[in-house]
Amino acid sequence: MIQTTVKINGMMCGMCEAHMNDLVRKNFKVKKVTSSVKDGETVVISEENLDIPFLKKEIKEVITDTGYEYVSSDAVPYKKKSLFHHS
Repeated sequence: MIQTTVKINGMMCGMCEAHMNDLVRKNFKVKKVTSSVKDGETVVISEENLDIPFLKKEIKEVITDTGYEYVSSDAVPYKKKSLFHHS
């Protein structure tokens, strides 16, 4: 699994977050997506790396076509958070 973080300008409220989540789900195959106005980003968990050139271009187009500003994106291997802390 891959975690892609997309930095976005223009989200102003919870409805913007929901709109961005819906856009990502509609246009890309994802396992999970969460957006944050406070952090100015959308985080996507997917099997496919969305940070490769042709998908990055597609993400940028989807975001800018809806009036938001794509700033950047990066991807890292996704690690599920453990509920237990090992000492």
